[in-house]
Amino acid sequence: MPQVLVEPMDFPIPQCVLVIMAHPDDPEFSAGGTIARWSSAGTKVIYLIVTDGSKGSDNPELDRSQLTDIRRREQRAAAAILGVTQVEFLDYADGEVYPTRELRRDLVYGIRRFKPDLLLTHDPTVRIVDDTRINHPDHIAVGEAALAAAFPLARDRLNYPEHDAKGLDPHIVMQIMLTGSLQPNLWVDVSDTIDTKINAVREHHSQIGDFDSLANRIRERAQQYAQDRAMRFAERFRLIKLNR
Repeated sequence: MPQVLVEPMDFPIPQCVLVIMAHPDDPEFSAGGTIARWSSAGTKVIYLIVTDGSKGSDNPELDRSQLTDIRRREQRAAAAILGVTQVEFLDYADGEVYPTRELRRDLVYGIRRFKPDLLLTHDPTVRIVDDTRINHPDHIAVGEAALAAAFPLARDRLNYPEHDAKGLDPHIVMQIMLTGSLQPNLWVDVSDTIDTKINAVREHHSQIGDFDSLANRIRERAQQYAQDRAMRFAERFRLIKLNR
């Protein structure tokens, strides 16, 4: 698929973005610079974190409940640095997510409740990256459920009539951005927000060993994405513009 250069002036700046991600820290690692750009432009950014993050540690002194509490605090602190308006957690068990009817229902509820112009989520088509990494199954499941929730479930009133009973009207999401895609078509210039992204990532203390090394890797990847695009640092996505 040909790569398309998207200049910063073409970067979509919607009124409301709903970020649906599997784990605490997923938004910052995958799109922290972009989220910071949205916030600085006045976009209302809302996080919907699907899992409790309760298994992302090898610390023998932490049980799942303690780790869940820590990761909630870390996620809220990181989101605050990026200017995120609201953070909510669905508390599905970490590592046990499937694109079930129940998960789709919960995501449709979020879409109908917040009525985003743009949805940011994982690319569910990605399973193996560069022959060196297997995508987390929670990312695949959440991305798949989020796309189904956006289309057609949130659009059609007869899906989940219990939402209608609560006064939630159907909602059409017109733009979707996928993180981690192997078919990117949107490169976002994050040269002015890369430090903000790194500061937000820093808040996820339970997930970080050598922070200086991690910060260098974040910069190196952002530089790699920006190559030949008249940018110093970039994040990349697959942008879907729906016509209906």
